[in-house]
Amino acid sequence: MHGMWKHPALLLSSVGISNLGAWVYFIALNLIVLERTNSAFAVSILYMLVPIAALLSSFWSGTVIDRVDKRNLMVLLDVSRAVLIAVLPWIDSLFVLYALVFFINIGSSLFESASLIYMTKLVSKTNRQRFNALKNFIQSCGFILGPTIAGLLFLVGSPTFAIYLNAGALGLSALILFSLPDIEKQTTITGAERLSFAMIVADWKETLRYAHKHRYITLVYALFCVMTIFMSGLDSLEATFATRVLDFSESTYGFLVSIAGLGIIAGSVINATCTKWLSLRFLIGFGAIATPVGYLIFATSTDFVIAALGFFLLTFALSFANTGFLSFYQNNVPVSIMGRFSGVINVAESILIIGLTLSIGLLAETFSIRSTYIVFSLGFLVLGLITFPVVFQRSKQELYTMTVDDEAKVS
Repeated sequence: MHGMWKHPALLLSSVGISNLGAWVYFIALNLIVLERTNSAFAVSILYMLVPIAALLSSFWSGTVIDRVDKRNLMVLLDVSRAVLIAVLPWIDSLFVLYALVFFINIGSSLFESASLIYMTKLVSKTNRQRFNALKNFIQSCGFILGPTIAGLLFLVGSPTFAIYLNAGALGLSALILFSLPDIEKQTTITGAERLSFAMIVADWKETLRYAHKHRYITLVYALFCVMTIFMSGLDSLEATFATRVLDFSESTYGFLVSIAGLGIIAGSVINATCTKWLSLRFLIGFGAIATPVGYLIFATSTDFVIAALGFFLLTFALSFANTGFLSFYQNNVPVSIMGRFSGVINVAESILIIGLTLSIGLLAETFSIRSTYIVFSLGFLVLGLITFPVVFQRSKQELYTMTVDDEAKVS
């Protein structure tokens, strides 16, 4: 048992270190930009660079990721990001700073896709649900501990010191990854076969053919992506809703966010310890309905206790949904096209996230913030009620109970 978990445990520790470092780096970067410009808009550009980088890299990233050695790519991306992050404090020009952050975000987007495929190959199907729950747990610890560690580092040092520390964390993450086994013995991009526009177009066609042939798998994954779109849109209003509508102070809002982090941790711990009793269908069904209910409780709350209850429920349920959908995706999409499949869907997802976030912001300006939040939370709940019967179709049961490790999957 311990031998079986040795490499997955190393992979989880690498993910944890880089995730924690990313939180510290981003908070430190916000402070550096704010100090230099004294402009909230200059800081908001940093947030906009994340979906823009994801969108622009999703067009071609799958073509590259599916054809190269995932472990070596992850090591290279960690080292590249560490170097770029270490350079940031020395940059005077704001434009050059944004450009470097943009490339760091592209690196992070590629790393996420490559690591998902590497995890799928490294961890056996029978252990995948537990692994995904533990990964969720580690990422949620970063969500809570990151800002706290950043705050402590600013007390003893400066935001610049915190940024150097993050570069070091990525270097350590790269070392851990380098000690992991090289699962792929051969890669298919050779010197003669360079990345080309024709190759990307051919890959998109192949992926769309797969999506058309396996409509049910595509539908379930698409429902999860629409869930993500709703959450991104609602989250963009969250701080404004808490401070302006509920009249919470910034420290009260910070406490509310910590309760949300506790919800993810509680859900992830239950998922990791009770894998025998929790089916993938239950994880997805419960998560898809209880998450929007949490948003709805928050949207209709009038005091801190109800708001905290809503926050806890939505993140608690979200950890179930994340583990369920991710395990379903890994069990049913062939590893050979996984990068391209998620890339194609991510293009649509990024465009819709940007569009929905803008429209929610405009509607909140035109109408009241609370009514906008309630309407979109209800829309999200309708999505959950649609997802539930789709997941519990009797004829599709075998897609949720696959435990045999066959690399072909549902090819």
